[in-house]
Amino acid sequence: MLAAAAVCPCPPLLQPQVAAGAAAELAALRESCAAALDTLAEARPDRLVVLGPGAGEDRTPYPSGAPGSFRGFGAAVDVVLGSPAPAPGAAPLPASLAVGAWLLADHGWAACPVEGLAVGTGCPPGRCAELGAELAAGPARTALLVLGDGSACRTVKAPGYLDERAAPFDALAAEALGAADTAALAGLDPVLAEEVGAAGRAPWQVLAGAAAGAGLAGKLLYDEAPYGVGYFVAAWS
Repeated sequence: MLAAAAVCPCPPLLQPQVAAGAAAELAALRESCAAALDTLAEARPDRLVVLGPGAGEDRTPYPSGAPGSFRGFGAAVDVVLGSPAPAPGAAPLPASLAVGAWLLADHGWAACPVEGLAVGTGCPPGRCAELGAELAAGPARTALLVLGDGSACRTVKAPGYLDERAAPFDALAAEALGAADTAALAGLDPVLAEEVGAAGRAPWQVLAGAAAGAGLAGKLLYDEAPYGVGYFVAAWS
């Protein structure tokens, strides 16, 4: 069963050494992420699945101890998913899950075991729903840390330049995340999401599949686009 979920964005800039001089600009975002993680811990889950966008059209699991790094983003910072030491032979985390591993380490997460799951940004909505239902199946109290950004086309300086469809897409996503509206999340258009660069679409739709029928209430903690990219933080419990 799904006991709780936290939704956070996954820009590497969340890590202060990557952000460097811009670190202070994202202080409120980091605080919101920490508050969302508090909600997960308060739910007393039996396991935590860190869920974020990856390559392809399906899932790639990562065990506790999978290593990640921010060295490709100019910071000599290494992370390990849910463990003090890397697991021998574990594949490196994609950037989104590395951000999740860093958020958990910064929070001092010790509430339950952690595992990771990358969902391809091309994963169809129906498959996302199936993956979510699989995650929530069984008696174990499962929590999700769901990572993903909104559109990347909110301004002319955004990574994807300006697309007039980006702000309405983000407004719909933010409303759904804040209300724990699983039907609205499940209904997000994957073609439009890809065109406006919203990498969070697939993980959000996995969340929708996991939370269907769980009766969770949502709260939107952050909704801004500081670099022309939609960043949302929400807590479901």
